[in-house]
Amino acid sequence: MRLHQYIPILEWLPKYRKADLKGDLSAGLTVGVMLIPQGMAYAMIAGMPPIYGLYAATLPLILYAIFGTSRHLAVGPVAMVSLLTAAGIGTMAELGTSEYIALALTLALLVGGIQFLFGVFRLGFMVNFLSHPVISGFTSAAALIIGISQLKHLLGIDLARSHHIHEIIIQAIERADEINLVTVVIGVLGIGLILGLKKINKAIPGSLVAVVVGIVAVSVFGFTELGVKIVGDVPDGLPAFGIPNMELSNILALMPIALTISLVGLMESIAVAKAVQSKHKNYKVIPNQELIALGMANLGAAFFQGFPVTGGFSRTAVNDQAGANTGLASIISALLIIVTLLFLTSLFYFLPNAILAAVIMVAVFGLIDFKEVKFLWKSNKADFFVLIVTFFATLALGIEMGIGVGVILSLALVVYRSSRPHIAVLGRIPDSLFYKNVDRFDSLEQRKDLLIIRPDVRLYFANVNFFRDFLDEQIALKGKDLNAVILNAESMNEVDSTGIHALKDILEDLNLQNIAFYITGLKGPVRDAFSEAGLTKIMNAHSFFICIQDAVNWHDLPEKQQTNNDYQDFISQTGKR
Repeated sequence: MRLHQYIPILEWLPKYRKADLKGDLSAGLTVGVMLIPQGMAYAMIAGMPPIYGLYAATLPLILYAIFGTSRHLAVGPVAMVSLLTAAGIGTMAELGTSEYIALALTLALLVGGIQFLFGVFRLGFMVNFLSHPVISGFTSAAALIIGISQLKHLLGIDLARSHHIHEIIIQAIERADEINLVTVVIGVLGIGLILGLKKINKAIPGSLVAVVVGIVAVSVFGFTELGVKIVGDVPDGLPAFGIPNMELSNILALMPIALTISLVGLMESIAVAKAVQSKHKNYKVIPNQELIALGMANLGAAFFQGFPVTGGFSRTAVNDQAGANTGLASIISALLIIVTLLFLTSLFYFLPNAILAAVIMVAVFGLIDFKEVKFLWKSNKADFFVLIVTFFATLALGIEMGIGVGVILSLALVVYRSSRPHIAVLGRIPDSLFYKNVDRFDSLEQRKDLLIIRPDVRLYFANVNFFRDFLDEQIALKGKDLNAVILNAESMNEVDSTGIHALKDILEDLNLQNIAFYITGLKGPVRDAFSEAGLTKIMNAHSFFICIQDAVNWHDLPEKQQTNNDYQDFISQTGKR
């Protein structure tokens, strides 16, 4: 067993080059600077005091650097997972209370345990249940919910927490006379500053610049006296070790949201990790090892006062652009956060909540995927429908229900599509031995006495009835002239017991009508299934051919010659392959 397969740092660290240090140092410091305001802002989304965002950006980053296969993925608090955290715990405890914080640590433990076990047992394929349209619709709706939820900080008024944006907007309109204009100006200027610096250069930490400007403005001009709300006292020191609450009732209540965060977090991490890795050919992203690494990161968060974390899109992109070469960049980012926790937390006393709201709004509104909506409308109406339903279900029913509806709809669509597979009727290209779909090519030769079909799918219980109905319909269209059916099975990778029974029934029905039945292009696993089920003996060896033209040529032989020839003699005599 090679240990570096399970602890990837043992592969790249011994080979570390001095030339890589400059890029790792630059990227580590840049991402660390981004993480300070983002971590605090995302903690607010998660319903936690801002300091917990910094706690979640220390040990988890180091653990991912040790166990992760991506050398560029920037792990830590992200908007989506923070919102899911609040959605899962918000109904169980009051935001920001000790009970709420304890539940957040338990949630991180569950997420870490699920992801670690999924990785160990190689269950990374489960992320496939979250299709791209579902994630896009869910992410866009969640981004709206997150952004609108920050209105109370941007406007400086107390609004009741809700996962339904229309309720928040109605509240804001009803209490418009309570809006603090100074707070609004600070928030709007913060948004403008972040967006402006991003346009100039994406590597500039616009969020940190906005934080510094906001702190200076509030402390110098005394905006707190005008009703501007600030973060206030931020505890210093490193997060203390603690064992999360393991009450069975809490575990059962948190398990659905833990499973959701585990899959959504993996999807987000794998998507951005693979996108960045495609530009770097010196390593591979291994999904199951990524699950182990994310699991370890979340376990670290659980035992050191953090909440669930995953890989972030924006920070990973900045990490790559700033020159990261290895996981050392993430370790450097974590060290910067540790220095901040030890010596710099007092500097955040005058940080306006409106600036943190600006950081959140800029981050999440960038997740709304208008391009995907346009693309699916043009290319795939079914996937467009899944995206739209998931989007509105998330807005109307809430975060957890929204993604659940999307997953169920995706699975239903998969079942529907597999139960109505594509089946082609084939005709011969003139003066050739090749056969194509008659619906896609003109001037194909079709004989009245032959029906040639090709099911482009495995034959199993869910689509057997559709296949049988299609075949009966085509036989009826051919009428009395039909005397042979050829099933081209080259696209059939599998057949189950229901499919075998259906083929036996078809064979009996065709025999009663004096119609021959041939099968061509049969693959090994399907041939084995036929043999084990006894179908090969029932049909006899002269019913199976390598290609369609062989079956046609055999059928065209006089009956006496068919009886006297075996297949190999037939091939050598006709030479018509």
